[in-house]
Amino acid sequence: MSTALWLLALQGVLGAFDTLYYHEWKARLPAHVPGTRPELLLHAARDFFYALLFGTLPWLAWRGLWAAVLALIIAAEILITLADFVVEDRVRRPLGGILPGERCTHAVMGILYGAVLAHLLPALLDAWHLPTQLAFAPLPLPEPLRALLGLMAVGVFGSGVRDLAAALGVPGSHWPWPAQPEVRP
Repeated sequence: MSTALWLLALQGVLGAFDTLYYHEWKARLPAHVPGTRPELLLHAARDFFYALLFGTLPWLAWRGLWAAVLALIIAAEILITLADFVVEDRVRRPLGGILPGERCTHAVMGILYGAVLAHLLPALLDAWHLPTQLAFAPLPLPEPLRALLGLMAVGVFGSGVRDLAAALGVPGSHWPWPAQPEVRP
């Protein structure tokens, strides 16, 4: 499980880079609502799932039926990501498309997530056979890793709130980017 969390932390670093550089700086997705609404809604949902993973895996043991709940969360995240691959092509077309570097970043993140799952799923299968319990059971991890995952949970949750607010048209949620006129796909 320790290896899965190290890989998850690396996934978080790449995800933060992808969000800050490509979604915010280059594409300025929150400034292009309503055209970018579908992508932002998917990002928000995925962000909330990642916040749950970053925030609980170092601290909680998902046992019995809770292991199945965690497996469903992971499956939902994968389905959201697949939907995002399709939606972002359509949404970004009027903005000049997805940059090649962003495509490469997504590919590396997909490979890395596969490695996370390769280490996480055996632990989930073992936990499935235990009595159902969501137990406080901190993993033996270096404290800097535990702190980093906690910060990532807070950061990705905040990113999800921002994307959701922008998608819903909350005034000022496109900040710091000026609102852009809608460009139709």
